[in-house]
Amino acid sequence: MYRVLVTEPLAQPGLDLLRQHAEVDVVQMPSSAKLAELVGSYDALVVRSHTRVTSQVIEAGERLRVIGRAGTGVDNIDLESATRHGVLVVNAPNGNSVAVAEYTIGLMLALARHIPQGDSSLRQGRWAKGALIGTEVKGKCLGIVGMGRVGTAVSKRATGLEMEVVAYDPFVSTEHAARLNVRLMPLEELLRAADFVSVHVPSTDLTRGIIGARELALMKPTARLINCARGGLLDEDALLEALEEGRIAGAALDVFSQEPLEDSRFLNQAKLILTPHLGASTEEAQCSAALDVAEQVISVLQGRVPRYPVNAPALSPEELAEVGPYVDLAQRLGSLYAQMATGNLVGLELAYAGELAGHDTQLLKAAALTGLLSHTCDEMVNLINAEMVASERGILLSERRVPTAENFTSLLTLKAVTTVGERALVGTVMRGQPHLVAIDGFWLDFVLDGLLLISEHIEQPGIIGRMGLLLGEAEVNISFVQVGRRERGGHGVMVVGVDDSISEELLGRIMTLPSIRAAWLVVI
Repeated sequence: MYRVLVTEPLAQPGLDLLRQHAEVDVVQMPSSAKLAELVGSYDALVVRSHTRVTSQVIEAGERLRVIGRAGTGVDNIDLESATRHGVLVVNAPNGNSVAVAEYTIGLMLALARHIPQGDSSLRQGRWAKGALIGTEVKGKCLGIVGMGRVGTAVSKRATGLEMEVVAYDPFVSTEHAARLNVRLMPLEELLRAADFVSVHVPSTDLTRGIIGARELALMKPTARLINCARGGLLDEDALLEALEEGRIAGAALDVFSQEPLEDSRFLNQAKLILTPHLGASTEEAQCSAALDVAEQVISVLQGRVPRYPVNAPALSPEELAEVGPYVDLAQRLGSLYAQMATGNLVGLELAYAGELAGHDTQLLKAAALTGLLSHTCDEMVNLINAEMVASERGILLSERRVPTAENFTSLLTLKAVTTVGERALVGTVMRGQPHLVAIDGFWLDFVLDGLLLISEHIEQPGIIGRMGLLLGEAEVNISFVQVGRRERGGHGVMVVGVDDSISEELLGRIMTLPSIRAAWLVVI
């Protein structure tokens, strides 16, 4: 039974789903030290934004395979340490996009029309209608810093309000922006042009303090600033100074560098709208994020590929639908080679043929190395750290693409060059199952799964019968037999699917059969 530790409030549908597949413990808001004490006996950890998952926590997680973040940002998780230790990190990037985008628009309108001040003054017995003249957003320029999922959702809603939308994001193509009716421009130009500036970037070493004193000085005196992304993206001291001196008209902050907010300078600034990190706080967003992360945690624990891996190659849902079955095949091919390997590796190649050649193959490369290295390393190897571990061992996996695939839709070939020769394993996916279709140029066809007795031989009458007799005498049941050859009397390969394990003594007797050149018992 898998064990999952949840350290922050998680919507009930997510908890219910986890409990269908695992034993779940909820320990609310443990310190990093306490979490390090607890995590060692768990296979998965589920957090939100409050829990700090440090390198010490990850190192203490001896069984830890996956960390799920029920939300978007993962700056509270040490990704480098997770990758080093082969722990997959997943998040729920789509779960709160709409909620945060709607909240951003709400804060923009609240800034434009002085809505909080109107409510506050009326509750204090003042009818301050004349003092709270606002501005319309129609025709105004909204500058979006960061055109990820939330930034894109904000742009669509702002366009519906008949605003001009400009954006800064060096990793978005002009064609994509044009489809959204958004004009891309440098950050400095955006800050000079915008009437409202909304920040939607993750918190990284490159983005922390992205809006500082220099950037604030470029903004119009009538401009207003909104941050519903992450604390620390704004230089808060510089912002308070700009508001105090009237160099910008106002700001709305939902996130802060230190939370909960206790700094009285913020609380006493009348031009600020302050809310306690409510951007994703809708019932719909919480349920969606909880279900998203729960589904992915279960997928990882059960050996499947999650939708939104953070520290592993990510694919779009469309790409994943096409490539996903071949990820499993690639890992099985790597495992098969590792169990049949002879000599030291000189070169390793993955070849993608047919339709597969046209897809993103990053995960296939990682999967093949995972299968290969899992049999040789004394550390956990998986899709996240496989390339790093391979590199440390001097293993370089090259890739090749071939437009056609014989009589198949797609073929995946793992070719190894060693100090004693070459080995080529060819597979495909048929009817949703991984098939091996060739070993070293000998064509076969069987599902690559279970216990397999693989032998190389000189083809001659009686070889199958003698093999079957030996296995039968040892009460080893045979599920299938596949033989590949090029010509009568030449070299061949035989694969026997067995339901029962084969002892070393029996394998030795098989090796003494006439014409058998080599034999392996492999487990896939």
